[in-house]
Amino acid sequence: MDSLMRSNVAEIRAVIAAAIRPEPNLTVSEWADKYRVLGKVSAGEPGKWRTARVPFMRDVMNSMSPSCGVERVVLVKPAQIGGSEALLNLIGYIIHFSPGPALYVGSTCELTTRFSKQRVTSLIQHTPELKALVSPVEERAAGNTITVKQFPGGCLVLAGSNSAAGLRSMPARFILLDEVDSYPMSAMGAAGSEGGSVAEGDPCDLAIARSETFANRRIVMISTPTVKGISRIEQAYSESDQRKFYVPCPHCSQLQTLKWAQVRWPEGHPSEAVYQCEICNGRIEDRHKQQMLERGEWRPESQGNGQTVGFHISGLYSPWTTWAKLAGAFVRASKSPERLRVFVNTVLAESWEEKGAEKIDIEALMVRREPFGAALPAGVALLTCGVDVQADRLEVGLFGWGRDEECWNIAYHILHGDPTRPEVWRQLDEILTGEYLHVYGLKLPIAAACVDSGYASASVYEFCRERLRRRVYAVKGQAGRHPVWPRRASRGKDRSPLFVIGVDGTKEWIAAHLKIIEPGPGYIHFPLSTDQIFFEQLTSETVRVRYSRGFAVREWAKPPGARNEALDITSYAFAALQSLIVGGIRLNAYAEKMDALKPKDGESPGAISTAAPPQQQQQRERPRRGGSWLPERREPWISRRNWLNR
Repeated sequence: MDSLMRSNVAEIRAVIAAAIRPEPNLTVSEWADKYRVLGKVSAGEPGKWRTARVPFMRDVMNSMSPSCGVERVVLVKPAQIGGSEALLNLIGYIIHFSPGPALYVGSTCELTTRFSKQRVTSLIQHTPELKALVSPVEERAAGNTITVKQFPGGCLVLAGSNSAAGLRSMPARFILLDEVDSYPMSAMGAAGSEGGSVAEGDPCDLAIARSETFANRRIVMISTPTVKGISRIEQAYSESDQRKFYVPCPHCSQLQTLKWAQVRWPEGHPSEAVYQCEICNGRIEDRHKQQMLERGEWRPESQGNGQTVGFHISGLYSPWTTWAKLAGAFVRASKSPERLRVFVNTVLAESWEEKGAEKIDIEALMVRREPFGAALPAGVALLTCGVDVQADRLEVGLFGWGRDEECWNIAYHILHGDPTRPEVWRQLDEILTGEYLHVYGLKLPIAAACVDSGYASASVYEFCRERLRRRVYAVKGQAGRHPVWPRRASRGKDRSPLFVIGVDGTKEWIAAHLKIIEPGPGYIHFPLSTDQIFFEQLTSETVRVRYSRGFAVREWAKPPGARNEALDITSYAFAALQSLIVGGIRLNAYAEKMDALKPKDGESPGAISTAAPPQQQQQRERPRRGGSWLPERREPWISRRNWLNR
């Protein structure tokens, strides 16, 4: 008993000593250089931390130091530049020299748990000074878990931005907000009286409110930017002193910021890219970069509010890449609006200016229609289907997919009938169970289908529940920042599987890819029979930004009275493709297998004729908007199971 009391007294004294110990005259970067050790699993360059490797991060980390006189630090960054490592250095400094309550907020609870297991655990285990202060997770008696790290004089709580409970769990002096542009518009709380979760407000505001009682609080916001006008990190940076990193030219010594426009290469040869000084036009090669970084300096370009320092750095400064690699990445990205957006966000660290509000030229779409023939075009490797349910009909779109998401709008059916009656569903099942003739002589099944459950939900749930093994999914569209395809199913009103899809993502894909004008990656093909009504529906919605409670909200909207069924079925078909990709299917691998089946010159395309059988020809004569054909009902040349798993 005496030994236990002595142990408790010793622990109490250690906590008190840590709490009243004055903070050392040491910055975060100096602490990292002296104590931080990088592990092999969590770092590309394991061993002792060296701020000299990323000189531009020195002032960023020093501004995070408790001894610095600012309240808020904002970092706009590209991917893989050291932003999260700077946060980890701050966490190590807090545990070691400035103990107190700290709150780390990640994008989601799942990603935060992964960050804790992989990054925070590595930080503690590989830094002896921290390992002595934080008990392992296995010793739960010490109060440590994956999301709670206790140490003498303080505690680190790790929460996801999507959980309001985690954001209001405790007061905190240090608020660490990581990847704020990926936070949802509102954190979700407990279920309300009518069921479902309750939105409790902006995650950043909820987290920052935890620090109101601390006069010496420190708020750190870090993120890669996303969309212009709604980017949180862009807004926070605009309120700061807006610092940029100036580096000297190795030829004329003039200080300048690195800009993408100055990366130059001979046309068609991005591997020969160099940086051209905007002042003396001198050729700056990769070997000059490290010396330029070491001699660089941060310069503010605005007064700011006096309490916020902001830093903007792009991937051009990264010591781990070359001008040639960046040029090659840009050339590849420029072929697709989505890839270009990723390049702008994750390499240039700039927000993407959305062009969705521009109306797509329907006449230009009409001109690019092309003949498909009776069989599936050569580039098609997979088929998916989207189904929109209306009060008096089902509208069905069949789409083919090839390499790099090149898309063919194969068929458009309108199945008239009451969706609460079985007749119309029998017609849909005939389409979904069909095997569709390919120009190479084999037949393809529909690999996945999404059926809208917004109308006649009970009938949709019943139809899809019985066909779930065939990848026929009941879906519901949800606006906002949500993945196109969810990680797991929700439950419908009768507990049937329901897949909530992010329709903002599907509509962005459609709008961006309609602007691709050359066949190839991401291009959308349309048959000659596609009419103007289809294109009007496909382009009926545009992006607009409205303000709700002071926050910019980006949403898709259509004019009053406009129809959008074509847009919906295309969205559902694209979501069906994403369900396959999330499930592990590699579209390009399927395209390569299909290319291998291409008949050589002079060879027959296979045992099955490419001509449409009589049944198909008869059905093609029916007056159907968009053009369509149904497969003949006989044993397929290749089975659904064999094709999907070959």
